[in-house]
Amino acid sequence: MMGVGRGDNLRRVAIASQATGFILIITLETVMGDDARPWQGVTFAAMLATAAGLALMRRYRRNKKRRQHEAHDDV
Repeated sequence: MMGVGRGDNLRRVAIASQATGFILIITLETVMGDDARPWQGVTFAAMLATAAGLALMRRYRRNKKRRQHEAHDDV
């Protein structure tokens, strides 16, 4: 498996947030039993929203860098 690149902090944040979310879901189940279901859903929704936001940020940064590189090549 390839390591995370030095400048790829968003990937590190994504991995950490997903791991934290799964740990929270398991902990909720352990502590609350069946009463944890709504909170697990909220946690999962937050995980999805975070992942989508980070993916959009990565795409924006990659496209911005590509545009800057293309503009530099045109000069």
